[in-house]
Amino acid sequence: MAMNLGHQIGTLSGKQIPTEFAAGEQPSSTTASPSAVWKSPAGNLRSNSPQENASPPMLTPPLTPNSAGEWSYLINLPMLRPDLSVACQAFATSSPLEMTEEEVAGTAEWTDGGRKDEKKGVSVFVMMPLDSVTNGNTVNRKKAMNASLHALKSAGVEGIMIDVWWGLVEREAPGAYNWGGYTELLDMAKKHGLKVQAVMSFHQCGGNVGDSCTIPLPKWVREEMEKDSDLAYTDQWGRRNYEYVSLGCDSLLVLKGRSPVQCYADFMRAFKDNFKHLLGDTIVEIQVGMGPAGELRYPSYPEENGIWKFPGIGAFQCYDKYMLSSLKAAAEAAGKPEWGSTGPTDAGHYNSWPEDTPFFKKDGGGWNSQYGEFFLSWYSQILIEHGERILSSASSVFEATGVKISVKVAGIHWHYGSRSHAAELTAGYYNTRFRDGYLPVAQMVARYGAVFNFTCIEMRDHEQPQDALCAPENLVRQVGLATKEAQVPLAGENALPRYDESAHEQILKASSLNIDGSSNDSEMCAFTYLRMNPSLFQPDNWRRFVAFVKKMNEGKDSRRCLEQVEREAEHFVNVTEPFVQEAALALMP
Repeated sequence: MAMNLGHQIGTLSGKQIPTEFAAGEQPSSTTASPSAVWKSPAGNLRSNSPQENASPPMLTPPLTPNSAGEWSYLINLPMLRPDLSVACQAFATSSPLEMTEEEVAGTAEWTDGGRKDEKKGVSVFVMMPLDSVTNGNTVNRKKAMNASLHALKSAGVEGIMIDVWWGLVEREAPGAYNWGGYTELLDMAKKHGLKVQAVMSFHQCGGNVGDSCTIPLPKWVREEMEKDSDLAYTDQWGRRNYEYVSLGCDSLLVLKGRSPVQCYADFMRAFKDNFKHLLGDTIVEIQVGMGPAGELRYPSYPEENGIWKFPGIGAFQCYDKYMLSSLKAAAEAAGKPEWGSTGPTDAGHYNSWPEDTPFFKKDGGGWNSQYGEFFLSWYSQILIEHGERILSSASSVFEATGVKISVKVAGIHWHYGSRSHAAELTAGYYNTRFRDGYLPVAQMVARYGAVFNFTCIEMRDHEQPQDALCAPENLVRQVGLATKEAQVPLAGENALPRYDESAHEQILKASSLNIDGSSNDSEMCAFTYLRMNPSLFQPDNWRRFVAFVKKMNEGKDSRRCLEQVEREAEHFVNVTEPFVQEAALALMP
């Protein structure tokens, strides 16, 4: 008996695939931390001069394309399968044409026999493009989005991660929320059967590694920052950073009669009220932005205008009047008022190296003095308190909704092998050769039953410049031990786009959480893959990605090698090609 495509794929995956939506359903009508750059082992990056204008040469990271022109070369690649060619081509157009019900129906999900009752392995989510919602509050490249979500679901992906930008939704006036584009996008995710991690993005997009577009803070927030520039993070040279409102004024009524934390809480409450019908079902996680790039950290290494270049140590961000007021109070409480007038003045420049500075050098450095201990304790503690205030608000807002709350922490692995860990210190993580800076963060996250999300999971030590003492594997291991001790779930992300087997294997290894030599049932609770773009849909990349997702879903107890899974992936890709192509045909010009 002949079977239609839905039956064929259902037989392959061990479950029945519906060939159309239920009656009445209609398709919608309407993510780095700059954790260094993956390259083959580099030569000596060190500058001959410690001066700011003589920094180590920058390693250029692979950036997400930001225009049709940059993606157009992918459209006519030789040997590109028709369905994936369509997805790549759709990325290069902003035409808002819609898909019909028949064109999006029948998504095939590659699961382990189709079983949902016994969850195992690590669920994989995929970050959406940063500009998934346009400045006009509509879904960007809707044709591409529909085709791509369809392909991701067919590959066994659990869901997607979406940045919900404060600067788009509440752009024009306080309390005036426009959820238009997100309503469309979340509806599309639901139609495709994908779960959603929604990021409450209270930061500016633009100025960090991988930022392919610019989305500033809300207009009315920028107006207040122009009136009072101390609302912006400030370095010792007076340079202002407008990526995120300074945590020094968290509780002050400086934003049109509200404090920044109140603004964040009101935004989350409005999100909950608008999407309550999706919470716990489609929307399964709320990642709460707490700083630049959405991470709990200071903007100590801004790439904008070439201020910082990898692997510089960065600079402390505590020189706005609100931060200095807090520092003064802490110094007086410690009985050392002379320590409260300023931060360290001998900590070098953004692109210095530890041994070039009196404060960070390994022998006799100020970081290891009584003053250094006081300052670094204060600097890191108020960052944790900032995270706690926002996390407390988020937990209250989303209580009893069935969603998880998560916090993202940056993977700052350069100079990790030095005694002072200078780059981590300037970012706010008081982590040194003699002190664990991630356990206090994990304990704070644990108090609210949240998830600790960490980056640079894909990196290996030997891929990074060794003269900068990069050690991403050791850093991930330390964070794993900290979250284990704090009994908090750990999730991961890759810091930079990677499509190679080496990166996939490293992610598989890290996600198994065999960090202390013991083999147990613990694994990462989820992994978010950066990022959906045309490169992902190139044939070799897509085949490897499908195999990677399968292996992650199987879990660490699987005895099958990656090569075996890749052979199965190739068969799966071939069998599902006409099915995926059927859903993508309408996208052809």
